[in-house]
Amino acid sequence: MKILMVCLGNICRSPLAEGILKSKLSSDFIVESAGTIDMHQGKAPDSRSINVAKKHGIDISNQKSKHLQSKDLEDFDLIFCMDRNNLKDVKSLAKNEEQLQKISLILNDAEVPDPYWGNADDFENVFQLLDEACERISREVVKS
Repeated sequence: MKILMVCLGNICRSPLAEGILKSKLSSDFIVESAGTIDMHQGKAPDSRSINVAKKHGIDISNQKSKHLQSKDLEDFDLIFCMDRNNLKDVKSLAKNEEQLQKISLILNDAEVPDPYWGNADDFENVFQLLDEACERISREVVKS
């Protein structure tokens, strides 16, 4: 199973979600992340994301930002978006109902706040939200 995490720039939330979910699943699962904009393409995650992940025993320092492509909707089985704007942008790339069914908010009906303009506490809060969501996701995908 291939799972994609999506946020705006792929430097704060989605790299954290990728790292957290990878830490909860076996290597039989492929977990990646992408951004709806290409502004940070090829760059490492925000240092504050790297630091909060490291604090919790997860290394995301080798990840590189990538831009979401329409092909990703074909290649991935599940696509989790961090907020409603990301959700709208990803759904706009869908070519059919099957692709639309793969796409959802990672927090179901709530959004993961973007910590980019915040401080270390904001990144910790995002980590906790994503950790809880990834725990739920890991249980669901292992069952299926």
